[in-house]
Amino acid sequence: FSADDVYMANENERQEYVLNENGIIFVGNAKYIEARGWYYGQFQDHLLNICLTMLDLSLYYRQDPAMDVSRRGDPKYVGRVISSMINGNDNDNGVLLGKWEGSFHSHENPSRWDGSVIILQKWRQDNYKPVQYGQCWVFAGVMCTVLRCLGIPTRLVSNFNSAHDVDRNLSIDKYYDSSGKSLNIGKDSTWDYHVWNESWFVRPDLGTSYNGWQVLDATPQEQSKG
Repeated sequence: FSADDVYMANENERQEYVLNENGIIFVGNAKYIEARGWYYGQFQDHLLNICLTMLDLSLYYRQDPAMDVSRRGDPKYVGRVISSMINGNDNDNGVLLGKWEGSFHSHENPSRWDGSVIILQKWRQDNYKPVQYGQCWVFAGVMCTVLRCLGIPTRLVSNFNSAHDVDRNLSIDKYYDSSGKSLNIGKDSTWDYHVWNESWFVRPDLGTSYNGWQVLDATPQEQSKG
């Protein structure tokens, strides 16, 4: 329906970004890019109920149910709620816990996941306790499933030599002493790669020039809004 905030005019794009249940996620590093298959499975049995439960478990709903439900027609708002709920860092019954180092022997190594459905089903079966463990491409894959299931066109984006700017000065700062030795002072870093999502919707709050793909990132890097 052309008046919808998430309307895509191109039928091929609708097929790809809403209806396609399979995709490829690019990971690795700039010199060796690896393509991983991923099963989104957004139309599988019970997935819609799981996604709706996710909205009801969010801190947004718990704080003000009437306000939350009234805003569920706004993809900006839904995207923010879902990006918060995909990770379990906020004591909000989120779907996945992140882990980037150490041993994974007591739980699932993130590299072994190949689809979202089993993760979302496990989350429900474990009474909505965060599934262990995820990393950026897993967060992005699951988020894509949920948003497509809710009818929001969504894709994954991979970035290599990915700058991670902690202090928000739009630069990656490195420190050296007078002899040229590197000092471990700054918290900025550069990752081999990072994966996040983009969803397609209009931005009446910003103006038509901002309509189109909007960045959403469910990987828990730092807190937002404190």
